[in-house]
Parts: sequence; structure tokens; C-alpha cells
Amino acid sequence: TFIADLVVDGSLIVENKAIQKLTTPHEVQLVNYLTATGIDEGLLLNFGAQRLEYKKKLKRLKDRDIWEN
Repeated sequence: TFIADLVVDGSLIVENKAIQKLTTPHEVQLVNYLTATGIDEGLLLNFGAQRLEYKKKLKRLKDRDIWEN
């Protein structure tokens, strides 16, 4: 069970962070949320760095699932 920071119109998960730098485990967490919910788009926002950091994850279904940045 998880509680998303923000779900927009049932089609986008927004995960907010306030840390010095985004790392791979933060991206993995977002991908896991997308997989668990079946939602295809996610946005990871970090407000703790000197400048806003963001990563977008898209799940595109073809022959297999492909995660891209």
C-alpha cells in the first residue's frame, strides 16, 4: 500500500521530494508506483536542490514495457 503525493486525473503520478539530489532509488520508487497502479506517466519533482530537479517516466507498451526518461 502506498499513498501518492498527487494523482492528476487518474493518468499522472507526481512524487514530490525535498532532498539535496535525486538518486536512482527515487526513480525506482516512482516506477514501482506506476507499475502497481497501471498508470503510464509519472513525474518526480525535487524542491530541495538549488534549482528544481525533475524526471519524467513514461511507460510505453510495445512488445514489452519500456521505461524512458
